[in-house]
Amino acid sequence: MYTMTAPTAPTAPTAADPARSHSRDTQGDFLLRPPNPAERVPSRIDPVDLRRLDLLALLTAAGIAPSAGDRAAIAQLSELPGSVHTALRRWLEQAYGFCR
Repeated sequence: MYTMTAPTAPTAPTAADPARSHSRDTQGDFLLRPPNPAERVPSRIDPVDLRRLDLLALLTAAGIAPSAGDRAAIAQLSELPGSVHTALRRWLEQAYGFCR
């Protein structure tokens, strides 16, 4: 004798069932595994780039939206030594009353 069962809806993966994270759902998509930190590609970011990004973040946090013309000035400030950048960062934090 043949018994019919109702189709079940796909469920989200759980910690108890990690193999389920690779199964396909009804849309054809599938969930990816979390990244493994040991498999990351090592990369080194130039200190000038870090100072530039930090300065942009500080200005944004202070409510100062850098205009297109400010990018050249920010790039030149970023090329100065780290001690200059530290002083500039301290001045902005004190002037605008925010801490990181």
